[in-house]
Amino acid sequence: MMKSKWILAILILAGIGTLAGCVPTVDGRREFGMPFVKDSLEARYERSPMEIWGVAKEVLKYNGQLYSEDVLKSTLEASVNTRTVWVKVEPLDDRVTRVVVQTRTKAGAPDLELASEIDKQIALRLAAGNYTPPTRPTVKAGG
Repeated sequence: MMKSKWILAILILAGIGTLAGCVPTVDGRREFGMPFVKDSLEARYERSPMEIWGVAKEVLKYNGQLYSEDVLKSTLEASVNTRTVWVKVEPLDDRVTRVVVQTRTKAGAPDLELASEIDKQIALRLAAGNYTPPTRPTVKAGG
């Protein structure tokens, strides 16, 4: 009886360790999070990496705070609505560039809705040729 309780306790701890652990980020580091859960979206564009890099930076700045720009790893990291967002921009060939958007909450859960929104904003700005961010509306006091 005592032996089976120990085995059960070890199995429960192993299960917890498997469900809550470290997950790789697109910049090659590891962060706390739930493994085995999709947390990123991939898109491909017929644009130069530098063009997409500039647009991705502006999109992240518009939506939150850009706090890391790693040119060697071709990744951007930002905080958007208390979520961490990573964007990786890498050329696949002479014409096509791959963009990976990865998002995680502070608790380590994925936020694919935010990743989709960031990717959509990048795509729309590229399609429109609008590489500068729109201005936020201002509210006049006493109006």
